[in-house]
Amino acid sequence: MLRFYKREISPLLPKSCRYVPTCSEYSMEAYKKYGVVKGTVLTAWRLCRCNPLGGSGFDPPRWFDEDPPIQEE
Repeated sequence: MLRFYKREISPLLPKSCRYVPTCSEYSMEAYKKYGVVKGTVLTAWRLCRCNPLGGSGFDPPRWFDEDPPIQEE
C-alpha cells in the first residue's frame, strides 16, 4: 500500500511534508526496523504529529524509549 501511495498518489500532491524523511519514507523505515505492530504505532504517531502545530525537521523512526539520533551537518 505504501508503494502504491508513493508511486500513484504522492506525485499528484504538492510537496508539503514537514519532516525528513517524509511520512511515507518514515513509515517504510519503521516497518523494516520494528515490524508490523511497532511500525504501525510509529506511523500513526507520526501522522498525528504531521500538522502545523506538530513541529518539523529531522525525525527518523525510533521507538519511544530510544535516545534521539544525532544529526550530522
